[in-house]
Amino acid sequence: MEQALLVKIGGSLREADELLDEMGAYPGPLVLVHGGGPKIGEWLGRMGFETRFHNGLRVTPLEQMEVVEMVLTTLGKQLAEGLSRRGRPAVALTGRDARLLTAEVKDAVLGRVGEVAEVNTDVLQKLLQTGLTPLIAPIGLDEQGPLNINADTAAGAVAGALHLPAVFLTDVVGVLRNPQDPSSRFAQLSRSQVQVLIQDGTISGGMIPKVEAALNALDRGAPWATIAKGTRGILPAVLAGTKGTRVVGK
Repeated sequence: MEQALLVKIGGSLREADELLDEMGAYPGPLVLVHGGGPKIGEWLGRMGFETRFHNGLRVTPLEQMEVVEMVLTTLGKQLAEGLSRRGRPAVALTGRDARLLTAEVKDAVLGRVGEVAEVNTDVLQKLLQTGLTPLIAPIGLDEQGPLNINADTAAGAVAGALHLPAVFLTDVVGVLRNPQDPSSRFAQLSRSQVQVLIQDGTISGGMIPKVEAALNALDRGAPWATIAKGTRGILPAVLAGTKGTRVVGK
């Protein structure tokens, strides 16, 4: 059987078609985690809410959480439909379903923003055993209700809990020595190399949270994690090591 993978995809339906084709064509089991930041921002604006960020995370007051959950849940259903039409039957889930993602408040300053405390892996294993693809929206649950979780962080937690390799699909080809030169991609980096590259400024800006998500996946039990651009043929190429940057523990 082909390698089972955890794949984090973006939440933009406009860019989803080619990516869903790739996921549908992959012959092995997949667990998918999706984001939805731009759509959330759009709907919050429509509803008259102000969007604020703190340390790169969306501040989510209680009164905005309902909109965040609505958008992510709807996106999940639309993506699951797209996958199912491509021959990969998918089930859209959030942390509410069977208490899939129990979570804790990350920082009171952020409001209803959480970190994953526990993943109900039994539910995911049972879905995979029946040939279904779990498609997870990053909504966690604590005793007060739903929590908004960064999609990359949620993906790392799920990959670790299932001990699956994590593939973070993004808009860049990987970690680059020179941000202006796609050919300067690092094929593989160790944890210690990542830390050095952050310290010397080679890894900067938006790439920092991506490598931190990869390290989070390793911390939680994933054997490796790859950051790669979501293009045609990407999953076989990631497994072959010919695309993306693979982050390993040592």
